Amino acid sequence: MAKKKSKAKEENVTGIYPVNFYFSVSFDSSEGIDFQEVSGLTREQTIEEVAGGGENRFKYRLPSVSISKNLILKRAVILKGDALTNWCKDSIDGGLAKPIKTKTVSVNLLNSEGQVSMKWNFYKAYPVKYSFSDLKSQTGEVLIDTIELAYIHFTSS
Repeated sequence: MAKKKSKAKEENVTGIYPVNFYFSVSFDSSEGIDFQEVSGLTREQTIEEVAGGGENRFKYRLPSVSISKNLILKRAVILKGDALTNWCKDSIDGGLAKPIKTKTVSVNLLNSEGQVSMKWNFYKAYPVKYSFSDLKSQTGEVLIDTIELAYIHFTSS
């Protein structure tokens, strides 16, 4: 009698997490760029400490504004002179002579078949740090090592 494969193995997933996946990132609805790693999907509630009126033994810890960590995109291959590299250079190297252009950044988690498993949108994002690997004249491509983006807020679906 032949053994049946489990549904998880047939769908190439373990529980709800895809086994093989990658990220496609688009900037203001541009064509997606594939990144190997995305981090910084974090919101945090800050706490404000307020001394109790006349009571010096403790402080009230009250919720305050929420903050976001920077979105970090790692390892992607793009063409030299790509709009993404120009945006990073203009934003960071521009010296604030011109206003920084913010963009809506969409991060799609794709499964091994290229279908969207999850999606995050980051609003009013702009680059705060970037690093590129060594440039090679033979390939005409640039390997992005890391791009770090600040943003106002994000949504997921």
